[in-house]
Amino acid sequence: MNRFFQRSVFVLSLGLLVALIAGEFGLRAVRAGSSDDGAYKQINVYQQVLKHIQAEYVTEPNMTDVTSGALHGLLETLDADSSYLTPTEYKIYKDHPIGADGQIGITVSKRFGYAVVVSVLPGSPAEKEHFTDGDAIESIEGKSTLEMSLAMIKVMLEGKPGSEVTLSLIRPHKQDHPDKVTLTRSIVSVPALGEQQYENASILYLKPVVLTPARVDEIAAHLKSMAKNGNKKVLLDLRDVSDGDEAQGERLANLFLKQGTLATVSGQKYPTQTFSADPSKFVTDAPLAVLVNRGTAGAAELAAAALADDKRADLVGERTFGEGSVQKTIELPDGAAVILTVATYSSPGGKKFLEDAVTPGVVVGLTPEQEAEEDETGTQPKTDAPLDKALELLKAKAA
Repeated sequence: MNRFFQRSVFVLSLGLLVALIAGEFGLRAVRAGSSDDGAYKQINVYQQVLKHIQAEYVTEPNMTDVTSGALHGLLETLDADSSYLTPTEYKIYKDHPIGADGQIGITVSKRFGYAVVVSVLPGSPAEKEHFTDGDAIESIEGKSTLEMSLAMIKVMLEGKPGSEVTLSLIRPHKQDHPDKVTLTRSIVSVPALGEQQYENASILYLKPVVLTPARVDEIAAHLKSMAKNGNKKVLLDLRDVSDGDEAQGERLANLFLKQGTLATVSGQKYPTQTFSADPSKFVTDAPLAVLVNRGTAGAAELAAAALADDKRADLVGERTFGEGSVQKTIELPDGAAVILTVATYSSPGGKKFLEDAVTPGVVVGLTPEQEAEEDETGTQPKTDAPLDKALELLKAKAA
């Protein structure tokens, strides 16, 4: 079956499957005495078109493959984190827990159907090959990521330390065709907390890299010792911070907030929860600026949004990636599974990270020339406009 045929049948069957499922929900609503929205009538349309495909299409399709592809696509039309796993894929997924093997050092998601790099861990195999946030992974070991769920993409990127994985990578600011890159998986160590002093040590700069419980503890310890070190203001760099769960984002924001809402999480059947600052976990009211970019995701977005919405910090940089949700794994009778997003996180102002991301109050990004330099060399440009702007804002604030 050629690729054009596969995708043609995939698109058509996806539409039909959506109609079928919508119709089934409609029938259930009618049976339960709920109002009829007419969706269930699409079942007849699905049946009629399916008969024409089976009887008249140029080649007899493999309906098992068609249905599997349609289910993959159906879940991905919801959001990047929702996935359908065939029985074979689900077994592989359960036998290879994410994070247990050798890695290449990237956080991935999906955008426009393909896998994309959210952020790159310093010192990792991916950084050594000059991967950067925004790069698109067209294929892994020759298999298109367009046809893979995010769950399986993550599984395929990991493997035994010392083993190799070959990717086709599209670097937006460097080329418009895939570049084949082979990386050796390794046990990637998380870099230490980044710390610097600016303006005669009056400004304490902290870059967490990840938001694990231990890393948030480290940040708290540094904030508690600020006064004796002569630090009066704080610059928190959350650029390319995408690793960590939302609870750590809440903890981080709480270090700077004595009161107020940190975030909410809600879903259709998921009970709404509101997370508020705990005064006992508050550490400092020192003037604060926060750096964010398109590699800021998940827990880091939550922290940044809480600090911005509660008027606690100036946000400087670029619009964040847009992640923040809760998934549920539902096992199906045939051994397959659905990973379904059941709730999403929102900022104190009500914006959902999954839909709106976080836009800083002061937008400062790299110039096209600096982005090209970063893509070409894999290193940061000599000048850092967002950092300079954040320092300028902090210097103007009274300690």
